[in-house]
Amino acid sequence: MFLARTCMVLSALTFSGAVCADVHCTDPIADWKPREQLQREAEQRGWTVQRIKIDDGCYELRAIDRNGNKIKAKYSPASLRMRSLAVDFGNDGDASDYLGPVPQGPIRRRTGPTSHGEKQ
Repeated sequence: MFLARTCMVLSALTFSGAVCADVHCTDPIADWKPREQLQREAEQRGWTVQRIKIDDGCYELRAIDRNGNKIKAKYSPASLRMRSLAVDFGNDGDASDYLGPVPQGPIRRRTGPTSHGEKQ
């Protein structure tokens, strides 16, 4: 019983660490693009930028989208590539603005073994 409980606690701690892992950027400061460029790109998306700060070596942008949803995004400062995005949707929020188009056509199924080692 003690061994089972210990294994459960250790596995919970292991998986909770993976979930809580944060985004870190390691771009050299000499390669960083100006915050104003990030602000222009966000405004072209229809976002109203509230602030841009540096967090864990990344640009952290907080904004409101055209539907009033709150946005928190982290960007690599050298490439301005988005590293993470969190959207706090309001009552009428819709994620369709943040998702790509739904693929059309036949659904392809995996043909290899499943996680249990069985063939499909």
